[in-house]
Amino acid sequence: MITDNIDWSSFLGRHDMTWVVKPVTWDEGAFLGNGQLGAMVYAEEHRAKRNVLRFVLGHTDVTASRTSGSGFPPRVPIGELDLELAGQLYQPTTMRLDLWNAELRADMTTTVGQASLRAFVHSTRPVLCVELMVTEEETDAALRWYANPEVDPVLKNADGFNLNQYIPETAVEKWEAEGVCFGVQRYPNGEGCVTAWKDVSESPLRRRLLLTVRNGTGEAELQQAREDLTAAASLSWPELVQAHRAWWHAYYPQSFVSLPDTRLEGFYWIQMYKLASATRANGNIIDNQGPWLAPTPWAGVWFNMNVQMSYSPVYTSGRLSIGESLVRGFREQMPNLIGNVPEAYRHNSAGLGRSSSYDLRAKVSDETGNLTWVCHNLWRHYRHTMDEEMLRELLYPLLRRSVNFYLHILEEGEDGKLHLPPSVSPEYGSFKQLTVPDCHYDLALLAWGCRTLLLLCDRLEAEDELRPKWQDVLDRLTPLPTDPEEGFLLGRGQRLEFGHRHFSHLQAVFPLHLVSGETDEERALILRTLRHWIGREGDLRGFSFTSAASVAAAIGLGDEALQYIRTMLHLFKPNTMYKEAGPVIESPLAGAESIHDLLLQSWGEGIRVFPAVPSEWKDAVFHDLRAEGGFAVSARRERGRTVWIRVRSLAGEPCHLRTDWAPDAPVACSKPDACRKDGSGWITIELQRGEEAVLYPEDASPPECVVQPLPAEPHLCGYFGGHKPWKLYGLPNR
Repeated sequence: MITDNIDWSSFLGRHDMTWVVKPVTWDEGAFLGNGQLGAMVYAEEHRAKRNVLRFVLGHTDVTASRTSGSGFPPRVPIGELDLELAGQLYQPTTMRLDLWNAELRADMTTTVGQASLRAFVHSTRPVLCVELMVTEEETDAALRWYANPEVDPVLKNADGFNLNQYIPETAVEKWEAEGVCFGVQRYPNGEGCVTAWKDVSESPLRRRLLLTVRNGTGEAELQQAREDLTAAASLSWPELVQAHRAWWHAYYPQSFVSLPDTRLEGFYWIQMYKLASATRANGNIIDNQGPWLAPTPWAGVWFNMNVQMSYSPVYTSGRLSIGESLVRGFREQMPNLIGNVPEAYRHNSAGLGRSSSYDLRAKVSDETGNLTWVCHNLWRHYRHTMDEEMLRELLYPLLRRSVNFYLHILEEGEDGKLHLPPSVSPEYGSFKQLTVPDCHYDLALLAWGCRTLLLLCDRLEAEDELRPKWQDVLDRLTPLPTDPEEGFLLGRGQRLEFGHRHFSHLQAVFPLHLVSGETDEERALILRTLRHWIGREGDLRGFSFTSAASVAAAIGLGDEALQYIRTMLHLFKPNTMYKEAGPVIESPLAGAESIHDLLLQSWGEGIRVFPAVPSEWKDAVFHDLRAEGGFAVSARRERGRTVWIRVRSLAGEPCHLRTDWAPDAPVACSKPDACRKDGSGWITIELQRGEEAVLYPEDASPPECVVQPLPAEPHLCGYFGGHKPWKLYGLPNR
């Protein structure tokens, strides 16, 4: 039995995002969201706009078809709500994003008075809620909404000129009716959006405003916006706040992680906040920006890495409702996935090109493995939930179609092996449009797909006519190309000629775990590839280091994995966002998965507890992280040793587990008849659905299984938010 001794408010409070001066860029802004409506909050230093605190709005539904040329309908900016103060905003100004309550609070000093602000995007209603309290000197302060074309150029260009993003011609209409203000933006192809807001102020010194956004410009959207505001306004402010907080207070305790590195612990929990702010079970697939759209060349959904990595922390963290947005998106768009392949293949195949809108219309060209990789995410979702309906209705038929596409293009060589024609290894040599035969990315995904389909046939007791073909592919598929010096190659004969940002040539290791490092030969191959790749330096990005960390963790190199994780933090923005030529959301979220990989891994029918803990981490604790097979796992490490593990079965599946205990070390179990060891270090635990077992070293007393936070390093609390590098050096702070 586990004792939960977590004061969530206090624990998350030590990782609240904090600002000791006003943020003035997207990179430092405070972000709010409920999976669809979002706001990035920051100020401006230009002398003409020093009185403004901006709520730059985003709504994941709002896209616009291009009036000329080809391409999918991209996300488009929708404007902002500006707090325009009477005086200019200087210091002292402090802000705090309360993670536990998902609420922003700010205390601002202006040149004439004081203002305090509370704001949140309601967790269950499509409404931004803002409360403003001012002194007498600031009674002229106002909250004003501006459509995107109306935003002052000083503000619109504050984060750089937009050189790449499609912005439609926009006609704006505004009016007020029955106490509700409306702003409609119409785009050329009949698309557009409605923004509506309602003042529910108590007095000139305490203002309250509710704002909502709807995709579309018809009467139905106007009526829905009116109803959303009316329903929210019918509640008292405390009732709105309580309902908002209740959702978040149920969300966070789904699992727990505490680390001896306070900065990384804070980073991890901000990513858990970001996940639930970016999407929900009924939300859109996480695109490259989430609800916080900013000038970008990537205003859509990318599938050669971004989506897959954005969802990667969902599974181990047990926040599987977030993953339902991916499941639902692919379930609903099956016809378009079929339409993405050549007509001759549509009777039994499906595919996915590099990028699309939420409709997943993206023709497959020379980047062929993207849908199969998404299927790996869906496989992880299935294995962590053991949702047989999802397996039968979505994963099996979709993976079958994805693999069938490969079967159409496989070629038998003179060597009797099956080969793949030239294709792209994602992100390598894109400017050269480089393709390579027997590309590692595709060979690994095809092998994983065939292997998984055979497993699923057994699970479903399905007599599939293609089963012999999948086995033949596994028997005759050409081996993954390798080199004695470089390790895995991009494809047949293709070395790394320059820096490579993507881990596409390590796909077999991570995330597929086809090559596991269980033998000395495999381990040496993985390590050689990893170090050669990172050693090329040239084009490494945030996601390069998150994946390098996961690869190192897969072979138990915790110290090296931690080096990669700490390196990636240098590439992230002060508010934990990430940006290259524009904002992209996947790298920080994948960083949370890299942290999981130090603590708990599950693949290949086995659960690995503390498989890659860095040597400097003498203590660590996690509770109810999820493992494949539908297991909730909790564990505690003290003084460099695992002192107890609790495994709870949610599905009654077979359980095989190992940790840092010596293979021949005796292990005690709270259900002794259910546990057995085979001398290899693996422990088999037989549990029925709902049963649990606690394991601990036999030479120790039965442990008190208490889950509570590790002590924090005070100077690293509240590290993220504004730019505070001095905190790393332990300068005294309160």
